[in-house]
Amino acid sequence: MDWLTWHDKYDVPGSYMAQRLRVVQERIRLALDESPPGPLRLISLCSGQGRDVLGVLAEHPRRDDVRARLVELDPRNTALASETVASLGLDQVEVLTADAALTDQYQDMAPAEIVLVCGVFGNITDEDIENTVDTCRQLCATGGVVIWTRHRRPPDRVPLICRWFEERGFERAWVSPPEAGFGVGVHRFTADPLPLVPGRRMFTFNDEVRKDAPSGHE
Repeated sequence: MDWLTWHDKYDVPGSYMAQRLRVVQERIRLALDESPPGPLRLISLCSGQGRDVLGVLAEHPRRDDVRARLVELDPRNTALASETVASLGLDQVEVLTADAALTDQYQDMAPAEIVLVCGVFGNITDEDIENTVDTCRQLCATGGVVIWTRHRRPPDRVPLICRWFEERGFERAWVSPPEAGFGVGVHRFTADPLPLVPGRRMFTFNDEVRKDAPSGHE
């Protein structure tokens, strides 16, 4: 998979990817609107070119409240994200070229008020999805939200992912309807965060899983 050209689908008006991006941005915007006053932390796993986060922060009234870390392995994507950050003057946004699956990348940022796990669950095994959901108890602050995505091609794992979150102290805030054709979920953490365990791997991208998903449905 070429993760640089993968982002080109976002530029196709009316495409699946463009529609999903718009929904994710709406949910980020709402999460910022509903967050209490004061500094906010945001972390994004496998952030790509940062189009979801940066597209919202660019004009959001709380942009200066947000300290964000976008973690992405592909240096071509992080270079584009860094250019966008600089052009928007988002001084508190850090773009990190690193393996987003390792908890070490979030040691000084967790627990965060907003955690993005977008474009991940469609590329990893069920076991790794559950492991990542479990680790969100270390990444997310009490009252904070996890915004996540997953395609709805059979077998539809969205209900199962919801159950895994809800078994771990997360409350369902919103999930896109099945007829949308894609899954975007928002879960709010109502428990106390667990200490972040360093050196832990949450997931590994799996070529066999990705091969079974239709293009753009990660």
